[in-house]
Amino acid sequence: MREGRQNEAMGELRHGPRERILQLGEARLSDAECVALVLRTGTRGAPAEVLAQQLLRRFGGLPGLAASTVREVAAQGIGPVRAAALGAAFGLARRLGEASFRPGTQVRHGGDVARVVRDTARGTRRENFFAVLLDVRHRLLALHVVSTGGIAEAPVHPREVFSAAIRDGAAAIVVAHNHPSGDPAPSDADRRVTERLRAAGALLGIEVLDHLVVGDAGYYSFAEERTLPIC
Repeated sequence: MREGRQNEAMGELRHGPRERILQLGEARLSDAECVALVLRTGTRGAPAEVLAQQLLRRFGGLPGLAASTVREVAAQGIGPVRAAALGAAFGLARRLGEASFRPGTQVRHGGDVARVVRDTARGTRRENFFAVLLDVRHRLLALHVVSTGGIAEAPVHPREVFSAAIRDGAAAIVVAHNHPSGDPAPSDADRRVTERLRAAGALLGIEVLDHLVVGDAGYYSFAEERTLPIC
C-alpha cells in the first residue's frame, strides 16, 4: 500500500505544469509552474520551469517580475516573444482587478482600495498618488491618478486631489499611493500630506476617509491605525 502511494506521488511529480493544472487546478501550482505555462517553451539547456525559476530569482519573486518591463525580461535570454507573453499575462491580471472596481462598487475597507492600487501601479517604479471618489453611501464614483512622481515621492497638492472630487460631486474620498520600495510604512511626508488633505476636506465638506500606503504585499491604513473605519 505504502509503495503504491509512493509510486503515485512520483508519477504526479513527473507531470509537467500543463498536466498538473488540468488535474489539480491553478491554485495547486507554484509561481514557477504558472510562469512556465505562460513561457510555454524553455531555451537550450533550460526547460520552461527551470527558466521560470531563474526569472523569479533574478527579479526577486513574482512582484518583482510583474513590475519589470518586457525589455528587461527579454534581456534575460528568453527573447521578446516569451517576454511579451509574460507582460500580457500580468497586464490581464491588472485589468481584471480594475474591472472589479467599477463605478457603483461598495468600498467596505482599505483592502478594497489597496488591491486595485497595487494592481494599477504594478509595473511602475515611480510613486503614484490616487484619489478614490465616493458617493454618500461610499460607492465608487471614479478612480483618479492625481500625480506621478519619482522613485521616492509623488508631489501632491490638495487642489489637485479635490478638483476632481468637486467636479464629480463626491461626498467623500479615499487617497492612496504606492511605495515602489515595496515597504508600506508611512514616511513623515505621508503623515503631513494626510493632515493637509483632511484639513482641506473639512473646509470643503468632502471627508477624507482614509489614506493608504500600498506596498508589494501589504498596506498601511491611517484610518485603521486610528480605528477610524471607512464604513
